[in-house]
Amino acid sequence: MIPGLINSFYLVIMKNFFLEFPEELKESARIDGCNELRVLFQIVLPLSLPVMAAFALFYAVGIWNQYFNAILYINDPTKWPVQVVLQQIVISATGGIGNATFSSDAVSYYGEAVRNAVIVIATIPVLMIYPFLQKHFTKGILLGSVKG
Repeated sequence: MIPGLINSFYLVIMKNFFLEFPEELKESARIDGCNELRVLFQIVLPLSLPVMAAFALFYAVGIWNQYFNAILYINDPTKWPVQVVLQQIVISATGGIGNATFSSDAVSYYGEAVRNAVIVIATIPVLMIYPFLQKHFTKGILLGSVKG
C-alpha cells in the first residue's frame, strides 16, 4: 500500500520544481518578517498550485481507469464500478478477448462501434473535471513574481 501511495515520477518532478523555485521570493518574504511556515503556506504553495493541479488530474484519471482492483476485491457484480461494467460490455460485444471467434464484418463493425462508445462514456467524467483545473494549467507559474 505505501509504495503505491506516491508515484515516484511525480515525486521527482515536484523535487525539481521546488529546487528551481526562486530563492529571491523566499528571501524577500523573510525580509518582510515571514517565518519558514508562513513562507511555505503563503509563497511556495500558492505558486505550486499548477503542478499540484496537474498531478491531481493525473491521479484522478489513473484511479478512474482502474478496473483490475475491483475485479479482485468485489465479488458482487451489482457493486462493480463503471469501468468493470464497460469492460464486460466490450468483451460481450466483441465475442471474447479478440475478434477471432467471429469472421463476419458486421460483427466486427458492431464490436468496434461498442468499443468507441465505451471510450466516450469513460472519458466524459474526466472531461467534466478538466475545466475546473484548467485555470491552473493555463496560468503562468511565476508570472510577475520575480523581475529582472
